[in-house]
Amino acid sequence: MKILMILTSHDKMGDTGKKTGFWLEEFAAPYYVFKDAGADITLASPLGGQPPVDPSSDEDGAQTDATRRFKADAQAQKHLASTLKLADVTEAGFDAIFYPGGHGPLWDLAESADSKRLIEAFAAADRPIGAVCHAPAVFRHTLGADGKPLVAGRRVTGFTNTEEEAAGLTKVVPFLVEDMLKSNGGLYEKGADWASFVLRDGKLVTGQNPASSAKAAQDVLALLA
Repeated sequence: MKILMILTSHDKMGDTGKKTGFWLEEFAAPYYVFKDAGADITLASPLGGQPPVDPSSDEDGAQTDATRRFKADAQAQKHLASTLKLADVTEAGFDAIFYPGGHGPLWDLAESADSKRLIEAFAAADRPIGAVCHAPAVFRHTLGADGKPLVAGRRVTGFTNTEEEAAGLTKVVPFLVEDMLKSNGGLYEKGADWASFVLRDGKLVTGQNPASSAKAAQDVLALLA
């Protein structure tokens, strides 16, 4: 079982002067769900190499069992530091693709032609596609075989407008994940803010927020079982 995980390379929070990147829990929890299931994991990012960690996700209050495990795992840290360049990756040989969130994907992966190419190839091959929290931003321009947005008519979730408002970043982000999914025809649903909420529609798996990370990865695995 081979799984491709794609992380952001973007580290600037708009023009605020603050740093962003991927959210550590949203990488670590799925990474170990896949690893513990025996998966062969390939990591990629637009620029390759070490993806930027959102500093807020590295603070004491944001730590979980998965992030603590990662911090004690030199092999996993080395793996993360050497992501492949996204342009060099094809869908060949992979069973599923998974996107951790963090605010970074709103700027780079949402607009990436390479990400779009991969997602559309996985969709055409009917292979599982997972994205959690802000990572459903990657569906902004992706199309299905019918030429319509990939999420059109499908049950999806992602970081809610109210969660973004609570984070104080509504006016900073280039777009709101919830609004974008709805405008692309997605049948958007959500659970309580900050609580785990995951939807599966066919081979498309989306999670609402960091708390949804492990469950989203488990649902991707269930599709491969």
